Amino acid sequence: MASIFSKIVNREIPAHIVAETTEFLAFLDVSPLTMGHVLVIPKKEIDYIFDMDEESYFGLTLFAKIVAQGLKKAFPCVKIGMAVIGLEVPHVHIHLIPMNNVSDMNFSREKLKPSQEELEAAAARIKAEL
Repeated sequence: MASIFSKIVNREIPAHIVAETTEFLAFLDVSPLTMGHVLVIPKKEIDYIFDMDEESYFGLTLFAKIVAQGLKKAFPCVKIGMAVIGLEVPHVHIHLIPMNNVSDMNFSREKLKPSQEELEAAAARIKAEL
């Protein structure tokens, strides 16, 4: 069964996409820790990041770096935090999170509930910086 991220890749469900290549996709997390929280994925469905072949792994990491640079311009912050957890969705994904303090990366805290309009505006800000 296709993961929810594969359904986003295939445009079966909508997402606020901020960047895309032939191999990778970056889109906003709909339940972000901070505004601008982005998920970066390979389009190929792979469950575990360390099962990726080296070329894809390095490509995903480079793509995430590029997205992070635009994200930091769009959402000024101290740093862009990066996390790979991968327990909730069986599809490799890197979290890129604008952060001003360590608590911004606390995945156990309550998530934000932005409106579709807020997500659309956030995606536009990031795209403008890429």
